[in-house]
Amino acid sequence: MTTTLPRQTWLTHPATVKVMTALSTAGSEDCARFVGGCVRNALLRQPVSDIDIATTLTPDQVTSALRAAGLKAIPTGVEHGTVTAIADSRPFEITTLRRDVETDGRRAVVAFSTDWAEDAARRDFRINALYADQSGTVFDPTGGGLTDLEARAIVFVGDAETRIREDALRILRFFRFLAWYGRGEPDAVAIEACGKLRDLVATLSAERVAKEVLTLLGAEDPRTAVRLMAATGVLGVVLPEAGRLDRFERLVTIETEQLFTEDALLRLAAMLPDDPARGATLAMRLRLSNTQKTRLSDALGTDPPLVSWMSPRQVRQIVYRLGPETFCDRITLAWAGAERQGAAMQWRALLPLARGWTAPTLPLNGEEVTAAGVPKGPMVGAVLREVEAWWVDSDFTLDKLSIIERLKSVVQGMVY
Repeated sequence: MTTTLPRQTWLTHPATVKVMTALSTAGSEDCARFVGGCVRNALLRQPVSDIDIATTLTPDQVTSALRAAGLKAIPTGVEHGTVTAIADSRPFEITTLRRDVETDGRRAVVAFSTDWAEDAARRDFRINALYADQSGTVFDPTGGGLTDLEARAIVFVGDAETRIREDALRILRFFRFLAWYGRGEPDAVAIEACGKLRDLVATLSAERVAKEVLTLLGAEDPRTAVRLMAATGVLGVVLPEAGRLDRFERLVTIETEQLFTEDALLRLAAMLPDDPARGATLAMRLRLSNTQKTRLSDALGTDPPLVSWMSPRQVRQIVYRLGPETFCDRITLAWAGAERQGAAMQWRALLPLARGWTAPTLPLNGEEVTAAGVPKGPMVGAVLREVEAWWVDSDFTLDKLSIIERLKSVVQGMVY
């Protein structure tokens, strides 16, 4: 029985048609097929973001075909057979069918091919080795991709250990796909292979590891995948600092029950001890962005100490000091870490207080301070900070007259 893709707007989009027409004109009607995630997600009726195309044409032939059709061709990975086409500002990654000649666990030397089955045999999972032509007809060279997709099973193509030794990143990809697409009992052969070869993950670049880990943690419910990572020892290789899996699991429960957006970075923080220095060290090891590093370490901060019974006034003061994102991150982690239901509810009640309040700006500037008699220089900042401390303690009074009077009092008490 022939399987076809459900109706897809990207399949008939003018940009897609232009690229496929250019390739078929240079080769044959069946020289190019969609492959991988776009086929998998279309069959699952999930959103499709990237459109990858496999072809029997060589990279040079692909480039010539695209340019002959007036399309832009970018040699993004010619040594591995990949050319990126740009049509109507949309990118399409086009890769020549290939087989691995030599691998070292991180990169491969490939030879181009015209055999669809040979190309499928070098892919990671059978659900990623599905192809579709422009009419939407699906091809399953491994013979197991469609069955796996229906069962939501993540199964390696061929021998699992061989696939992992070709590229150790496939260990993390297995758990990532399990988190996003897996259902039911995980494939025992894959689990055993990932555990046996877990130390190979240490050879991967930090950037590749970070991308896989954060994508995995961004799944709707990654708890089963993370438990298996811990059970196989993979998590210990990737995140040896992850000693708070209990808090991580409760955080996912909270996000699910409260309909919060999945927050991969906060989930990562939940696994770690409340130690900003260790958070910063992990961020540097994974080469996270400066923004991610700051958020991770701030979320794990302990100064000022927070308690679940803070008053609204105390909440406003700490939100002003920490900023709303850091405050809410720390409160959410405290909520997830609370062992008693009563304390958990107290932490939860603090979030709307913070989210419903916008911190004001101190209605005083340096010019007004100098006008009050303070000489220009470091003393201006010192006076502003002292007035600001009084202003925060007064619960952010917006009475300008009171602020000016406080400024005068501070200036009168100054020692030059």
